Amino acid sequence: MECCEAHLHAATFHFAIAPGNSLTLIASTEKNPQLNGDIALELRRTYDQEVLEKWSNVSKTPDWIAHLVLAADQFIVSRPLPEEPEGKTIIAGYPWFSDWGRDTMIALPGLTICTGRSDIARSILRTFARYVDGGMLPNRFPDAGGVPEYNTVDATLWYFEAIRAYYYATRDDRLLSELWPILCEIVDWHLKGTRYNIHLDPDDGLIYAGETGVQLTWMDAKVGDWVVTPRIGKPIEISALWYNAIQAMVSFAQKLGQPHYEYQKLADRTAAGFTRFWNDATGYCYDVLDGPDGHDPRRRPNQIFAVSLPLLTGDQSPNSLLARGLRVKETHRYTPLLTPDRCRGVVDACAQQLLTSVGLRSLSPEDAQYRGEYGGDLLQRDRAYHQGTVWGWLIGPFVLAHLDVYKDPAQARELLEPMAHHILAGGVGSLGEIFEGDAPFEPRGCTAQAWTVAEVLRAWLAIQRTGG
Repeated sequence: MECCEAHLHAATFHFAIAPGNSLTLIASTEKNPQLNGDIALELRRTYDQEVLEKWSNVSKTPDWIAHLVLAADQFIVSRPLPEEPEGKTIIAGYPWFSDWGRDTMIALPGLTICTGRSDIARSILRTFARYVDGGMLPNRFPDAGGVPEYNTVDATLWYFEAIRAYYYATRDDRLLSELWPILCEIVDWHLKGTRYNIHLDPDDGLIYAGETGVQLTWMDAKVGDWVVTPRIGKPIEISALWYNAIQAMVSFAQKLGQPHYEYQKLADRTAAGFTRFWNDATGYCYDVLDGPDGHDPRRRPNQIFAVSLPLLTGDQSPNSLLARGLRVKETHRYTPLLTPDRCRGVVDACAQQLLTSVGLRSLSPEDAQYRGEYGGDLLQRDRAYHQGTVWGWLIGPFVLAHLDVYKDPAQARELLEPMAHHILAGGVGSLGEIFEGDAPFEPRGCTAQAWTVAEVLRAWLAIQRTGG
């Protein structure tokens, strides 16, 4: 992480090219690469066209969205296993990330299902299922084999979201039946408790997680032994994801002819306890409940998931369901986590101080811990990483929440438009990871990030389906 580093110098090429002629250099990781430049280029163009044709059922696709469809394909790579030789996974970001459980499950719906590639989604879901341990999905696979790292509370819950999105797109009862025992096991582990004190509090139905020195949520910056945003207690997005997961279990159980009443009781308990997150004094939600220092009232973007998640909406109208990609209305009992007024309060609170043209700030600029610049050494960068830095992927959940609350597809579309300019400003042809919290929101971090591309595609498609 020093300012200077060694780079591999593979070769130096010297050529003389006559006017009107061209030169092609071919680099490949394939075992049997095509070394004819003209043929290799044509094969690539054919492949890209096939990717776009799977998206072609969506009318009036602007050029920048078509570029993102191709960008989405760049994150999908092979992870062959002995029992799954055609296994797939998702690289979190280029140039330096590997495949992370959390990033994979968040990005999967946008990268694969929205782009008409459910077969790839199926492969990824089956691949990760083999690594569930103690009711947890691994957060990171080592780059060169070894033991996966299980240090995340939310990757497992996002796994339920990915399965739910896949099932409603495919009605694949066979895969649902295959994964059902694993999903039941995950729920059981959360009820009795698993690593890092992750467990369901039976008193309020909310998920508690965390131990000193461990970072478990997506706000996971850590320098040495210092966890920048520990968020020990009951983080709001974790209980929102848990509620969604349990509601999905009720639905899955009904479809598979399995008992669902206990899952319904769990969902009802969480819905009742979730009211604790509302902070009357601020007009929006606490970020974390029952932490070492009590409730955390900081204005952060995590509360947006209580509005944006597919089943978490106060409006069960057909249009609202359609905006989230659901084909049918759920038949089981459903209790919204927030009232319509409180949903509006959450969206407005995020819009007032967190919203930028390229995503949501990770902390309000009015907070004493806010860092608007992302730069310097490792310590300085990680201090700012979730303390004001803008995250591009959060623009998707915000747009979906705004669409649900205000029912204005045109305005929702306008909120996404700045990303059309960023596609030419950072890693050309893709969308980046983070941006500085202060204007002009310079891009930082990875130049191409899977969940940023995925969530913009998912939000754009949701707006399109509402007729916007």
